[in-house]
Amino acid sequence: MIVNTPNTYIELTHNDLKPNKGVLWVQGDGSGAINVFIGSVRNKTANKLIQHLEFEAHESMALKELNKIVVRCQEKWPIHKIWIQHRLGLVEIGAYPVVICVSTAHRAASFAACQFIIDELKKTVPIWKKELSANGEEWVSATP
Repeated sequence: MIVNTPNTYIELTHNDLKPNKGVLWVQGDGSGAINVFIGSVRNKTANKLIQHLEFEAHESMALKELNKIVVRCQEKWPIHKIWIQHRLGLVEIGAYPVVICVSTAHRAASFAACQFIIDELKKTVPIWKKELSANGEEWVSATP
């Protein structure tokens, strides 16, 4: 599922994420800063070795919530463009479950907006993460 406007790109996908696509999409002549957050699947948590993760979402609701986050972000900072992609399904160790790119005129706004987006995504967006390990599987939280 995709939301695509001139200044916002939001996608939930079962395909591999390509951070460079996001960077190219948000860049522009007036953008002096592009901040990128890439979530990566690690091989262990505090108490177990992870084989891979699995993500599920209430897709239409997740897109609505992500769009609300974008609107709030645009109200707080002078954003040029925002790119958000989140993987669904099985995601292997080292692969990317989430990519966020934000362009602004200056770095402070870009850093703040990018952190705001990932923090709010983890709090409010109906995307669920299951860890699969040698000991079985466990739903652990929303988003990576």
